[in-house]
Amino acid sequence: MLKNTRKFRCVFLCVLLSVSFLCSCARSSPSQPGDYESYRASESGGAQLSESPAPDSPQVQKARVDFDTLCGKLFHDQLSENYLTLHYTLADPASYGITDCALDFGDFSLELLKEAGETQKEDKAALDKIPVQFLTKQQQLTYKILQATYEAEAKFEGLELYYQPLAPTVGVQAQLPVLLAEYIFYSRQDVEDYLTLLSTIDRYYEQILEFEKEKAKAGLFMTDTCVDTIVSDCEAYLAAPEENFLASTFDERIDALTDLGEDEKNAYKARNREVLADHFIPAYETLLNGLVDLKGTCTNEMGLCHYPKGKEYYEYLVHSSTGTTYETIDDLKDAVEKQLNYELMAMSKLLIDHEELGDQLDNYQFSSTDPNEILEHLQTVIASDFPELEDASYTTKYVPSSLEHTLSPAFFLVPPMDRYKDCVIYINQGSVNTSGDLYTTLAHEGYPGHLYQNVYFLGSCDIPLRKILSFGSYSEGWATYVENYAYTTDNGLSNELGRLLAHNASASLALHALLDININYYGWDKEQVSSYLSQYYDISDSTMVDQIYGYMLDAPVNYLNYYVGYLEILRMKEQAKKTLKDRFELKEFNRFLLDIGPAPFTVIKPYFKEWLEAF
Repeated sequence: MLKNTRKFRCVFLCVLLSVSFLCSCARSSPSQPGDYESYRASESGGAQLSESPAPDSPQVQKARVDFDTLCGKLFHDQLSENYLTLHYTLADPASYGITDCALDFGDFSLELLKEAGETQKEDKAALDKIPVQFLTKQQQLTYKILQATYEAEAKFEGLELYYQPLAPTVGVQAQLPVLLAEYIFYSRQDVEDYLTLLSTIDRYYEQILEFEKEKAKAGLFMTDTCVDTIVSDCEAYLAAPEENFLASTFDERIDALTDLGEDEKNAYKARNREVLADHFIPAYETLLNGLVDLKGTCTNEMGLCHYPKGKEYYEYLVHSSTGTTYETIDDLKDAVEKQLNYELMAMSKLLIDHEELGDQLDNYQFSSTDPNEILEHLQTVIASDFPELEDASYTTKYVPSSLEHTLSPAFFLVPPMDRYKDCVIYINQGSVNTSGDLYTTLAHEGYPGHLYQNVYFLGSCDIPLRKILSFGSYSEGWATYVENYAYTTDNGLSNELGRLLAHNASASLALHALLDININYYGWDKEQVSSYLSQYYDISDSTMVDQIYGYMLDAPVNYLNYYVGYLEILRMKEQAKKTLKDRFELKEFNRFLLDIGPAPFTVIKPYFKEWLEAF
């Protein structure tokens, strides 16, 4: 591998293991030849949209009303679980009929995870009673997505203690402070709500610590190395209130409010520091001290498969997180290896045909290194290959220096669905190489990545429930796919160098995905990983091996969340080019992916086949 840079998005806090809250939708009034609304009726079943029956039948009307009622219930239930999720999803909850969410982070416990599973069974039973053939096309699509989600989540039953709420970089303890720092103040009441919410964080972390204690009793607690990493990463959160980044970011948001006088602003700033001192800092002290006390209870310092039900849990994670069409882990592994070999062969050929590329790898630079200039440039160069997007506003921010070692290289914060054009991208200057990584990083997070995809759907979706359903492998697969595309745009690099870097980025991610599978499903130990990397990739740095191995233990399937979605998209693109030949249009292929929206690939794939036939 030439270099390895990965980005992990900051996602909304999910208190229960249910569908998380991001946007997803399909266009309600398509007019383009690539839109899936033009699908013909299908007699083969599966996930295809069938023709909507005439709505004059009482039976048809009842089915549609029942489905809308169920979707409304699910929407309300999901957004009422905790106030942070609600605030990040809706700027004006009352306009959606939500007025009864408690001002806290919700509750977290083993019992509640089990109760959530029972609730999902009840919701699935209600869904199964609705005759899908009577629904509109859009309702049918949502029905299929819910059906696939419930089927995947059913496999979680009995595995609740394997869930990992805490982990370096991607755990609640790392992501929650950033969400608090970006909590928007629309009015004075939002400030009051924020301070009330923040004052409950100690109670919430105590619940998570109790869950970790139960994991320890069951022999499922994290490794000592993982504990040490979390503790080290969270030291910045223990800073005194006057030095804490949650004080400075609060002050900035307060100063921006125009309906407060100076005395009121100063009073709120003082109250915030009190809450930080009385609740936030003690919450992290309690959590970290509790984790340290549990050190030494880890029973397995190898992959998930070495736990009693670890292999079963890994299979659940893969299918629940990625929605992959590959039925077995064996099939998925073979596909990853095949793509990895393709990327490596393509790199080898480029280096042989263009010897000068070897000298350029350590000294290349994109045409721009300014974030806003890059985002403006990307909007121009993607115009020929991606559908037009309505205007959106965005702000680029830098991760506080005290958190640079804790957070991802970059992340996009999904805006509220009723203010979807107000976007924020965070850049970690401690991780991103401005000349070498920033261009493609902003393609991943901005245009045509997460910002573009979210604005596209939130601007065209008319089904609230679909706007809050999240399928990370679709979203991250899309962002990885377009990040790879960005290497070959008019970006200041030669065509050959851009292609080489694109193949390298793809190969690097594939290698990490493959190691994830081999470590957590096939049980590779550290020596096997070291031998493999040394033999095939000339990587013998023991520190690097330790870091890779440790990360796969701490966050299993996280790399697959990126790579499997990317792989599924590549496979569909290859099939489209092979089938359509000269009629293949990249913009229409991209339009199809965007129009159908975030969903399991098991649902997307049959629609894709219909799209090919109808193109």
